[in-house]
Amino acid sequence: MKETALSATHEALNAKMVPFAGYNMPVQYDGVNIEHEAVRKDCGVFDVSHMGEFLISGPNALDLIQSVCSNDASKLKVGKAQYSCLPNDDGGIVDDLIIYNIKEDTYLLVVNASNIEKDWNWISSKNTFGADMRDLSEDYSLLAIQGPNAVEKMQALTSHDLAAIKFYNFEVGDFAGIDNVIISATGYTGSGGFEIYCKNDQVKQIWDKVVEAGAKPIGLAARDTLRLEMGYCLYGNDIDDTTSPLEAGLGWITKFTKDFTNHKALAKQKAHGVARKLVAFELDDRGIPRQGYDIVDGQGKTIGEVTSGTMSPMLGKGIGLGYVPTVFADVNSKINIQIRKNAIPATVIKLPFYKG
Repeated sequence: MKETALSATHEALNAKMVPFAGYNMPVQYDGVNIEHEAVRKDCGVFDVSHMGEFLISGPNALDLIQSVCSNDASKLKVGKAQYSCLPNDDGGIVDDLIIYNIKEDTYLLVVNASNIEKDWNWISSKNTFGADMRDLSEDYSLLAIQGPNAVEKMQALTSHDLAAIKFYNFEVGDFAGIDNVIISATGYTGSGGFEIYCKNDQVKQIWDKVVEAGAKPIGLAARDTLRLEMGYCLYGNDIDDTTSPLEAGLGWITKFTKDFTNHKALAKQKAHGVARKLVAFELDDRGIPRQGYDIVDGQGKTIGEVTSGTMSPMLGKGIGLGYVPTVFADVNSKINIQIRKNAIPATVIKLPFYKG
């Protein structure tokens, strides 16, 4: 079991620790709903240092990234970030990731913790361009400071104007007394805020000052309920090696203006349409949908499976995601979620669930 640089800090805060992607991680401190509400209404901080970071550099760095990623990274200027995915050769997804253009010919790829080795091997196998690749995952920590009051509470910790950093843009500079950290206006909650990339030996100082400035420590359980209220995909649940980016509603990060892995097959899929789609649904009656529950039609026939589900802390109702045949994918379509012996009626909705 790996530890982040803050594992002892979380234990001192009496966090409930669980194994996650090979790391000992805090799942909650004071309770999921309390932590969830703190992010939606105020400011919270997550330790997400288990995430992976690859530095791709050199004159052919962009060529490699363009060939393995679905989005068009040529649009990235220095100081900008982009959400993308790594298509596989069979129509599925190796992983989803964020690409940062750090400086000319230098990019930081941030990947999911559970896929670090898999992604590294995949990108390496496609590196016929001679791009320089460095795996920085073991050396760097990542904090997510999220919530509507993040700018106000964190501004005193940096000389940069946090309010001026636009969504999916970043600055490299001082934060909490540490120089040369990445301050990125990204996150996985839908409530605004920043992600801070720093060296492992710097993160304790930053964490302490962020908490002192008013951010509440938040565990991974609330991170999951927050991302689900926005309908953000979670790799391993809503997308994986068998799901196409077009089925998953990720056509907006799949750009056919360039060649990339399996682009011809995906372009054909786009032209002819997909047989199933990832939909968001709300339960019409009481109940909590869980991953793996069957989705059934009005006659009780199984038509899909819940990929993510929870009781929304902000809406007070059961919400979820799942793949269904396209005939059931339109907004306001009626489906049913099989919860034990009961088929609970549900309605397909347009994301996000929570609109703040």
